Amino acid sequence: MPRHSQGVAYSLTMRAEYENVPGMLGKITSVIGGAEGSIDALDVVSVRHGHMTRDVTVLASDVDHGNSILQAVRAMDGVKIINVSDPTFLAHLQGKIEVASRVPVETRNDLSMAYTPGVGRVCMAIYDEPEAVWSLTSKAHTVAVVTDGTAVLGLGDIGPEAAMPVMEGKAVLFKEFGGVDAWPICLNTKDVDEIVNVVKAISPGFGGINLEDISAPRCFEIEERLQQELDIPVFHDDQHGTAVVVLAGLINALKVVDKKPEDIRVVLAGVGAAGTACAKVLMRYGVKDIVGFDRGGALSKERDFSDNKYKKWFAENTNPRNLSGDMRECMTGADFFLGLAGPGLLSSDDVAVMADDAIVFALANPTPEIYPEEVTPNVRVMATGRSDYPNQINNVLCFPGLFRGVLDVRASEVNEQMIVSAAQAIAGSIPEDNLSEDFIIPNVFDKSVPRRIARDVAAAAHETGVARRSRRRDTRTYSPFKIR
Repeated sequence: MPRHSQGVAYSLTMRAEYENVPGMLGKITSVIGGAEGSIDALDVVSVRHGHMTRDVTVLASDVDHGNSILQAVRAMDGVKIINVSDPTFLAHLQGKIEVASRVPVETRNDLSMAYTPGVGRVCMAIYDEPEAVWSLTSKAHTVAVVTDGTAVLGLGDIGPEAAMPVMEGKAVLFKEFGGVDAWPICLNTKDVDEIVNVVKAISPGFGGINLEDISAPRCFEIEERLQQELDIPVFHDDQHGTAVVVLAGLINALKVVDKKPEDIRVVLAGVGAAGTACAKVLMRYGVKDIVGFDRGGALSKERDFSDNKYKKWFAENTNPRNLSGDMRECMTGADFFLGLAGPGLLSSDDVAVMADDAIVFALANPTPEIYPEEVTPNVRVMATGRSDYPNQINNVLCFPGLFRGVLDVRASEVNEQMIVSAAQAIAGSIPEDNLSEDFIIPNVFDKSVPRRIARDVAAAAHETGVARRSRRRDTRTYSPFKIR
């Protein structure tokens, strides 16, 4: 199989010592190039006793590729590899987040106000007026990122400890893109009742709950119960965050190919949490013909789903032509393929039978259902979940801005209108004159996007009656000293 794009996620830094003579560095770079590596940086560490020591940072396509590059350099005469480091692992040492104080504690007076005895007065203000917790604590800008580690990225059930780096990364993105403080809550239980009870018990300290990487179908029940039993918004990002960005991409892709949502045929691979949520939001947007596939084939009304009420719902509410059987048989004439399943699911022959001006979103990560270079000319718009190809469908476009808007108006829930509003805000951030096959989704680093989402989500919360305040800042002090 040919190598695909190299990236910093699989980079390695070799500290190499070699004789400081003309041409030696060129030989090293040639060996790296011969091993299909891409040099990202060359840094001099020291020059002494006729020897040069450099840090050579190389981009690879995966771990095995990185090891083959390393072995090729190690085998060179006159080159000594002193050590090898992995920049990705170095970025995670001691974790990626910390608690930072928002007030100084440098004097006795500072201490008296931040803690005892002054803090007691603030506690009693909240006791007397419970709503004051939103103004006098971090609740108004803090989200719990809750997981049990059962469905982490493409890694599966790896447990709560191994899930921590993902949850910390999520917290970093919340802060960087939405100004929202988030904290990983990794639970050592898979029991639905216990997870629900724990989240309910910790909820007073948070303004919202972001469920993350919990396997289906348990994630559906957990979300439904928490939405019913809490008065703060509960958002399952694997479901609704994915659905928001998929819809945003499709809105713009349909403009590029000049098709309408009600006219297209959709093939959806992977009817898990994300697939179900995507189907729901696409139908709300006007898509009428969706056929979902799992390992058993098409979800049709004839299939027996035992006690899986979520797949029963899917079969009863999609697949209007009641197609059955193999996914490849149903690709003929499809306008939109949405892949949320696994690597290498499609071949060039599979997409060749799709309609003209077809749209393919192959979102399995890190290896998509089909790579962009493998699709046939009838596919006009292609998107993946990867950052090294155009049109990355990335949830970071959604959740920071969505939670910013939710917290700004103290919404009690995240409803369908707010979800569609978030998708339309993302899609609308690209002027129609700028849309093209390779530009249907805005850059994840465009800070105007989360601000736009926050504004539109807050407006939708007001329109649907779930907002509990305006977006203006609350300047009340809840002081016991009253002006009479």
